[in-house]
Amino acid sequence: MAIAATLGFPRMGPRRELKRALESFWQGKSTEAELGTVAADIRRLRWRLQKEAGIDWIPSNDFSLYDHVLDMAVLFDAVPDRFRGLPDGSLAQYFAMARGAEGVAALEMTKWFDTNYHYLVPEFSAQQHFSLRANKPLAEYLEARQLGIETVPVLLGPVSFLRLGKVRGQNVDPLSLITQLLPAYGELLNALHDAGVQWVQIDEPCLVLDLTDTERSSLHEAYTYLAAQSVPKMMLTTYFGSIADNLETALALPVQGLHLDLVRAPQQLADLARHGWPEEKRLSVGVIDGRNIWRADLHESLVLVEQAVSIAGLEQVHVAPSCSLLHAPWDVELESDMEPEVRSWLAFAVQKLSELRVLKRGANDGKDAVAEHLALSREARRARTTSPRFYNPAVATRMAQLSGLRLARASSFAQRKSKQQERLQLPPFPTTTIGSFPQTQSVRDTRAKWRKGQISDAEYELFLQGEIMRWMVIQEKLGVDVLVHGEFERTDMVEYFGEKLDGFLFTRHGWVQSYGSRCVKPPIIVGDVARPEPMTVRWTSYAQSLTERPVKGMLTGPVTILQWSFVRDDLPRHEVCRQIALAIRDEVLDLEAAGIRVIQIDEPALREGLPLRRADWDAYLEWAVECFRIAASGVKDETQIHTHMCYAEFHDIMPAIQAMDADVISIETSRSHMELLQAFEAFQYTNDIGPGVYDIHSPRVPDVQDMVGLLRKAASVIDPAQLWVNPDCGLKTRGEAETLAALQAMVMAARQLRQEPVTCATSIS
Repeated sequence: MAIAATLGFPRMGPRRELKRALESFWQGKSTEAELGTVAADIRRLRWRLQKEAGIDWIPSNDFSLYDHVLDMAVLFDAVPDRFRGLPDGSLAQYFAMARGAEGVAALEMTKWFDTNYHYLVPEFSAQQHFSLRANKPLAEYLEARQLGIETVPVLLGPVSFLRLGKVRGQNVDPLSLITQLLPAYGELLNALHDAGVQWVQIDEPCLVLDLTDTERSSLHEAYTYLAAQSVPKMMLTTYFGSIADNLETALALPVQGLHLDLVRAPQQLADLARHGWPEEKRLSVGVIDGRNIWRADLHESLVLVEQAVSIAGLEQVHVAPSCSLLHAPWDVELESDMEPEVRSWLAFAVQKLSELRVLKRGANDGKDAVAEHLALSREARRARTTSPRFYNPAVATRMAQLSGLRLARASSFAQRKSKQQERLQLPPFPTTTIGSFPQTQSVRDTRAKWRKGQISDAEYELFLQGEIMRWMVIQEKLGVDVLVHGEFERTDMVEYFGEKLDGFLFTRHGWVQSYGSRCVKPPIIVGDVARPEPMTVRWTSYAQSLTERPVKGMLTGPVTILQWSFVRDDLPRHEVCRQIALAIRDEVLDLEAAGIRVIQIDEPALREGLPLRRADWDAYLEWAVECFRIAASGVKDETQIHTHMCYAEFHDIMPAIQAMDADVISIETSRSHMELLQAFEAFQYTNDIGPGVYDIHSPRVPDVQDMVGLLRKAASVIDPAQLWVNPDCGLKTRGEAETLAALQAMVMAARQLRQEPVTCATSIS
């Protein structure tokens, strides 16, 4: 019989219970034991939900207090020396690696493949020694078994684990450490086998990337070694794309099963049919989308399952989501105030379990046994994609006229920079922030009261005016050169704009983990996108009225709105993005008309959206850059356009970043010790750059001399006349006291650099 499987489940809990427990613990308001109780309750709930839904293959060790890649680093004792002063194996050490501590910088953080989930980058040394520490995978397996639930431990595969890491400070390939890692990995699998574990799920998402011969050899070395040990059966799991030219490598590995993502790459079944499926090997087919929230067309999904059965045999097939359900919200039934018709279009993690159960039954008993479910799912899709309330003929008209739109600034960057400097009168190493200021409990409580109707619109607006005025005064006293209004009216940089654009739906409980305790609530793009009225002009203009210094208009870019939303699947993504770009263009022009001299269009997700295969890059980058230019190109030379990108590798896409032609780009560089600037140096990037000089995700207040050192390092590879000084991201999640101290230190660092001879020789006149 075919079985139903999941590859992972959301961690935060139905109402973000883990988030609250973590933040309470970090603030010293609760104990380690209390945090452990909340975590155990969530694990128990997750397992029971899946068992009661009829799932046969239930994962364990897919839960984490912060990040599963960090968990693997700790498991194998890949703890950098700077954290050794903290008790080994303690939560203090674990969270210091994730968030930093006093005098200790956190691990680098970057995007998990092409998702908005952030993982902690393992940091190795050339002489790295790996050993098995406290066995979390075994402990969680035994915990579930005590509840009467048999689970499948989930492990990040050895090759993906190393490939996702870095050897700090040396030009050493992390995969050269595979021989040192494998004994510890084998010890882990032996311990699981001895405890009675029958199967392990080993995630090797690197198999969907362009692999070198060395990387393929590492895969063979790793699994040949592990197969020779007394280990459980191994299900090798891939996701986020096609294994394509790595199919032969994957099938040759001595493992007992292989999972393929058929949502992203259904053509893999045809590849398998041509190649031939090995006897007795299990085939797990990802036919339910683990990364979007639309109810599946179960008829189409069942067709794929039937094709898999014809290739591998019924008894060898697992019916599964495309990837872990970590990337989906918890339960659509929590959306009690959503229209029933709209709710019927959606499937969150809990609903996807039901879809898997239906497909399992359809595979085993035939289509007739689930005919009613197939018809209901098809009708839900038809109703959604044909709903007239989400079609906007004015959008279709504008899209048809796109070819006549000017998509380049009127003058070169050098000409624009001269005009902007004359208008803005900025000093060398100008200081600014990325956009948001701390969303204190007072801000959140006041917004909640307003949303519930407990205070009037006038009272809420008066509160916002007070917060903006207070922070405008703070910034001027600190000496910041280009100010921001603080975004106190915004919950999230994408949700805020989605609420003001046509074509979007919203949830109350559709939270998805982004990193650690940080969750986002992606809006849902269901129809044509348009801007019915200005979205940011009022508050930006108010802030500008309070100061002579320039205030940045703060916008989220079209690619980021697309990437960080759940997107309609009845229109190509690039077409949806162009619709968003036109809406943002309208806002940019209205800000300029209101006298705003600096406008920032954030695109932190541009690199995230890059396809995982290089062959697909050019097409994506062409439309992604085009969408930014649609949004930004209509302004005059004197208006300075900024953009912001964070937690991504830029080396391979520098021509595209240059083609965006933003006047200033701010990037994250503090966690990566300015490594990212090497890309801008090697490419000889011509526009201005603001390398983030301190890590806003860490509670530690940066030292002035640390930032001076980073700026000197930046000035050694980039013309100082190009450099701005800013944090590496927005400050919404930080406390007020640490924010004030950090910004004061940042301004002092910039002022110190202005006094150094190299600055005087190359500074803007």
